[in-house]
This record gives sequence, C-alpha cells and structure tokens, in this order.
Amino acid sequence: MGRKVILDVDPGIDDAMAICLALGNPDLDVVAVTAVGGNVSPAQATRNVQAIIEQLDPPRWPRLGAASEPDNRLAVDRCGLYGSDGLGESGFVVAERQHLLPSEKVIWDQVRDAPHAVTIICLGPLTNIARVFLRDPEVATLVDRIIMTGGTVSGPGNITPAAEFNMYCDPISAQVVFRSPSTKTLIPLDVTNRVELCYDVFNKLPEESTRVGRLMRQLLPHAFRGYRRQFGLEGIHIHDTLTLMAAVRPELFTTKPMAGDVETQGELTIGQTIFDRRRVPAWRHNMEVAVEMQKEAVIDAILTGLKNDPHSTGGPA
Repeated sequence: MGRKVILDVDPGIDDAMAICLALGNPDLDVVAVTAVGGNVSPAQATRNVQAIIEQLDPPRWPRLGAASEPDNRLAVDRCGLYGSDGLGESGFVVAERQHLLPSEKVIWDQVRDAPHAVTIICLGPLTNIARVFLRDPEVATLVDRIIMTGGTVSGPGNITPAAEFNMYCDPISAQVVFRSPSTKTLIPLDVTNRVELCYDVFNKLPEESTRVGRLMRQLLPHAFRGYRRQFGLEGIHIHDTLTLMAAVRPELFTTKPMAGDVETQGELTIGQTIFDRRRVPAWRHNMEVAVEMQKEAVIDAILTGLKNDPHSTGGPA
C-alpha cells in the first residue's frame, strides 16, 4: 500500500479535481475523505464528498466523514463561484447513508490506528483538525504531517485585502493548528496564484469514457464561467489541487522554515497569516512554507495524474 493520507475537503470544483488525483495515485492510500464547511455549508460539503466518491467509484472506497457545524458561523462561502451546490449545479443524486461519523471522529480514529503514519491534506478551513487537537492534544504529535492550502506570506488575500479564504472562514481553528506541535507544510496563495489553467486544458483531460474525464468535463465549465464572471479571468486557479501535488510530488516545490500565526481579531486583519521574518525573530519556526514551484512540471504532473483512472472505461457511477 502507498502512503496513508486523509483528505479533509470542502468541495468545491477544485477539491473535486484534487480528490480525482489522490484516488488515482498508486502511491497514495486514501484512508478517509472528510468533509468540512467552507466553499459550501457543512451539510452540502458532506453531500458533495459522497457525490464525488460515488461518481468515481474507486475500487477501494475510503472512509467518509460528515462535516459538523462550526462553532462560529462561516464568514463566507464560494457559492457565487462554484454554484449553490459547490459543484456547478451538477444535480448529482447520492445514496442515502444513515450513519456517517463526524469528520473529526474519523480523523481521530485513523491517526490513532496508525500513529506517525498518516498525512492529513487539508484543502479547506482547519475546523476539523483543530477540534481533534483540542479534544486529544496528543494526536498533534501522532500525525505524520499536515499539508494545508491557505494563507499568504507577502501577497494580498483573496477574500479581504489581508486574508485568504480558508483562514478567513475559521481563523480560530487555523490558529490552533498553526500553534500545535504537529509537523506542518503550508501552500500559500503566493505560490498557488502562479498557476492558471486555460481552456486548452479540455484537450488534455482524460477521455469522457473514463469516470475522471466525465466528471471533470462536467464540472470545469462552471468553474471557468465563475472565474470570468467574478474576476474577469479567462482561466481558473486550482489552489487545492496544487496542495495535493505538493504532497504527491514534493520535489517540485521549494519550502522554507517559517514562524507563522493567524490573526483572530481585527476589523481589517482577521484571518491574516503573519510570519515573523525580522532579522532577529522572536518566534520559533513552526512550519515549512512553499515559496517556489516548478510550474510547468507541476501542471504536467496534474494532467498526467488525472489519467490514472482505475476504470479505463465504464458507465455512469
């Protein structure tokens, strides 16, 4: 089996692409996919995780975790970008599942069952991870690594002038995770904003006869429309997919140790990620932060990875 990973996601079309890549990667053993509120509400995120997995129908299903309501109301969502359901108004019908465990319980179980062997790839707000760490602080030292989408080092935010989406959604949880003793890698906007997929990506996707190809061709057009309508862009950013690639192909990314924290108050600065980069810093380094990537090689790896569909053909999932 490959490297054990948990995907903690708030799908989101970008998250759907990352899930496709992870489930098709022979070097990963995706032991769980857990939902968290962010791009959409917790209930919709749970439904979307199930819908994506059912559409892909991998030979070995991961455990699924249901998103719980956050302690504080989500400050923002991405429904204007990805549609009211987060998946481009796809209308996927999902099977009724009566007893999905909460995401934080699934995460706790997997880490406790395989201490020091599970990587958690966080593609949404850090709500679930913070809850696990607060309820059982030892778990923070038992995770192999946390790889997170979010924050910004030098550039502007993408929700406020100061804050990136995932950090702004739940800054209190983000601060808990940043300050935890876990081993962490952050993939910030400074890096992920450098990749913009254009329309020619449709010529490079897997064939529509594959489950991945069919799903991506159904979801991506809405993402392109949303980016053009909201930002005037002819391409799309894939922040979460790049974070997944940082886990899969770390040699394509350059990281630096940094001392980071998250602002939890402030009319203008809530959700801002702060790094102590003074000549004589007072804070200790607590994470690796991506500062560069081999852009073209990463894009090629994404497009190649999407073709690792475990089903070469097949009818609708």
